Amino acid sequence: MSKQANPLAIGAFLVGALILLTAGVMIFGGSDFFKDKKRFVIFFDSALNGLNVGAPVKLQGVQIGNVNEISLVMDSATGRIFKPVVIEIDPALLQDLSVQQSGGHSKKQRMQDAQRMIDAGLKGRLETQSLLTGLLYVDLNFYSDKPINLVKLDYKNLPELPSVPTTVDEIRNTADEIFNRVRQLPLEEITKNMADTLNSMHGLLESDDTKKSMAALAKSLQETQRLMSSLNDQIGPLMTNANGALTETRTTLQDFNKELLPVLKAAEQSLNAATKMMEGSQNALTAVETMAAPDAQLGQALVEMRNAARSLKDLTESLERRPESLIYGK
Repeated sequence: MSKQANPLAIGAFLVGALILLTAGVMIFGGSDFFKDKKRFVIFFDSALNGLNVGAPVKLQGVQIGNVNEISLVMDSATGRIFKPVVIEIDPALLQDLSVQQSGGHSKKQRMQDAQRMIDAGLKGRLETQSLLTGLLYVDLNFYSDKPINLVKLDYKNLPELPSVPTTVDEIRNTADEIFNRVRQLPLEEITKNMADTLNSMHGLLESDDTKKSMAALAKSLQETQRLMSSLNDQIGPLMTNANGALTETRTTLQDFNKELLPVLKAAEQSLNAATKMMEGSQNALTAVETMAAPDAQLGQALVEMRNAARSLKDLTESLERRPESLIYGK
């Protein structure tokens, strides 16, 4: 007769196996249990189809955490639905060199960490992991040129990081804006005006005046073409004659220059001789002026001759009055 199994031994065996299994999971595959991760919440406006719990969270292509929770929150007052996504970031994979690491992670410290990252321009965006699977991941990056859009909804006492629309959403929003502007245009009025314009142009082209104008224009073009042909035929001889006249004029100018050169040389010699003569005349005049000066000998002689002439005149007048004085004296 077989011995009955001891329930206590079986229970102890099961408890021991469970402990060993838990320890193995924690040692070999569950090391995340010993890590103190930072949790943040991001509210996305985009559709979360393709984003699953456990999806990677990357910063500039490097995985620094995972998506921990995805949920929906509805505001019954406004009917608005919020989509909070909780992410976990491993501090060991993202170290802040400017901040001294401390052991505690209080709410105040987590809020300060989030504010520092927001001030640096950190924002979250949904990106596609693979076009085949359509799975999404959270991409963290610094978008300083994008506005900071915070929902400011207290979700599980977690600090909030801002989000930016996906590239597809931005393209869709831009297209929607363009379509809205196009819808605002008075398309019916524009179409009607274009139809009226085309009808007016068609009537103008089919009118008798337009046909006459086109015929006159064609005739004018033909006459212009004949005139241009005639000018082309006549311009050749005209150019030949002009070239001959220019050649003769050039030859005449060359001959004139040859004949004019001796005349100019003779005129230059005559001018030089006249200049020398004028200089000699000037010297003679200067000499005469010098001799005729009052203190010169010629001047004194002229004065004496004038005095002698005056005395001779007086003598002649005296003899005319008293001729006998020549015999008897005075």
